[in-house]
Amino acid sequence: MDPDKVAAGIPATFVMISGSEDKQTSADVFNVGTFDLPQTAGKAGGACTSTLLKVINEYPGPMSWLDLLHRMRDVLRSKGFDQIPQLSASRLLDANSQFQIVPPDSAPNKKRAILIGINYVGQQGELSGCHNDVKNIKRYLIEKQGFQEQDMLILMDDGQHNEPTRKNIMDAFTRITQYSEAGDVVFVHYSGHGGRVEDTSGDEEDGFDETLIPVDFKRAGQIVDDEVFATLVKPMKKDVHVTVLMDCCHSGTALDLPYEMNATDTKMHANNGFDMGMLGDPAMMAGLFLCLACCDIDGILGMVGDFF
Repeated sequence: MDPDKVAAGIPATFVMISGSEDKQTSADVFNVGTFDLPQTAGKAGGACTSTLLKVINEYPGPMSWLDLLHRMRDVLRSKGFDQIPQLSASRLLDANSQFQIVPPDSAPNKKRAILIGINYVGQQGELSGCHNDVKNIKRYLIEKQGFQEQDMLILMDDGQHNEPTRKNIMDAFTRITQYSEAGDVVFVHYSGHGGRVEDTSGDEEDGFDETLIPVDFKRAGQIVDDEVFATLVKPMKKDVHVTVLMDCCHSGTALDLPYEMNATDTKMHANNGFDMGMLGDPAMMAGLFLCLACCDIDGILGMVGDFF
């Protein structure tokens, strides 16, 4: 892998923390009528957000990304989970560098967040903790990272927020790339079901694409990792610092990033399954991303006021 080409294509750094298992029956993302949510999220469901926040609260001082991974692994083990937290990145990140969401040298520009929590209320495979995940992350961002509530877009199937439909999620990704400028800080959080579908583009080493499962997946289909890459990662402007926390099954490569490591490694290495062809035109690529993973735009514009 040519790091210069990667850097030209994605001026970004992702740290993806994922404890999701890759052993799950896949379904055709476009044949939505044949896919049903799993009855439970398994041991990968819902653990990432709470574990991350527990570690941050128990170790308030500076810590490295590697320390964060190890401490998350220890917490997961203590609770009986067999997941191994993973990181993926768009830069060959120094695992011993300091974990941070807001860089200390970043300009005091806008901080924005998209927080998505889907419990699939009334559906098979209904979850119970995803709304709480969003509330807890929201509180952390406001109290510890200096975010403002008016600069957060929340999508939840709780009857009080915009619905986390496929269209609303994708529109939110598109809009945040349009509004973010150099020096801005962005945080994106997804808590819900994740899945796998057969890879039809040939860019996945294991033959499967990872997916996010919106609340209306039966009608609108799942969101494939290639779409997230093209909609959120690729268009982001240069020098925007983005942290993405994916708390769902199969989230380890949910953004198709070029570098990775897990809690058993000592340093980050190239993702052999990364498709350099995804970079496309380097002139279209920009942004600084951090991704942590464990798993009608008019309507949005009308409801969030000055957000973004």
